[in-house]
Amino acid sequence: MYEVIGSPTSRAFRVVWMLEELGQPYKLSPEKPHSEVVSALNPSGKIPILKDGDAAIIDSTAILTYLADKHGKLTYPAGTIERAHQDSFTQQILDEMEAGLWTASRHNFILPEERKVPAVKETLMWEYSRGLKNVLRRRQGTYLMGEEITVPDILLTHCATWAKFEGFPTDNEELLGYIKVTRGREAFQRLLPKKT
Repeated sequence: MYEVIGSPTSRAFRVVWMLEELGQPYKLSPEKPHSEVVSALNPSGKIPILKDGDAAIIDSTAILTYLADKHGKLTYPAGTIERAHQDSFTQQILDEMEAGLWTASRHNFILPEERKVPAVKETLMWEYSRGLKNVLRRRQGTYLMGEEITVPDILLTHCATWAKFEGFPTDNEELLGYIKVTRGREAFQRLLPKKT
């Protein structure tokens, strides 16, 4: 059984969603960044961490790629043109969208007060919107790569959720239709709080 270490409201959500999609058993161990447990496994103190036996894998994108490759799902095989395009989507989302979201989060609640620059958010929002349009222009079907969900779909959907939390623009009509499909997946729905 896998162990996912991190807060379910962090990038660890990506990992548990992937495990749900793969139908793999896992245990979620909620930990905050820089906790004693996290720092012992990742010198940077960042979450999530995936434990596979005695091995600890850090970085959510590395974890997603590892799990997809290991289980042969949600990915194209390494060494194929399709995989090169998939990896290109992944890198584009990380570079053009996630980087701005992470910087905004740091200036909102992570950095010391004297290091925060609130005015940077306007530029980050502009870059995010431009990056989103660039990604969606390449979309090839229901999902980014066509009719099957892959690693970059998990990243893009998570970034869209993160953007809403950060107050970034969320009115892109194509994105709204896209995330209605990705968030509607059974595996994603299993992770949402149950309404009583």
